[in-house]
Parts: sequence; structure tokens; C-alpha cells
Amino acid sequence: MARDEADHARRRGRIDDVFGEVLPRTSADERDPGSDRARESPDDWYRDNRPPHHDR
Repeated sequence: MARDEADHARRRGRIDDVFGEVLPRTSADERDPGSDRARESPDDWYRDNRPPHHDR
């Protein structure tokens, strides 16, 4: 059983190296509420995702 878990972890690590981590290992309610985007202003998302033609 431990060997199967080790093989799975090794394969998962290789997949994550190639494709990145698609889903976080923890959900939003398991993480610290003060981390990530909680400290940014509400307008930061709009500035980060503004299309290039918007600046013209």
C-alpha cells in the first residue's frame, strides 16, 4: 500500500511539473483569510485583467 502511494505521489509530481497545479490542494475556506488577494483593493482585479486596447 505504501508503495502505491509513493508511486502516485511521484507521478503527481511529474504531472504538476509539466502542467502546473490545476487545482489548489486546499479550498478557500481552509486557507488563511488574510492571504492571497484579501489584502488587495477590489479594483486590482480589474486593473490586472484590463484588455490591452483599453490603454489607448
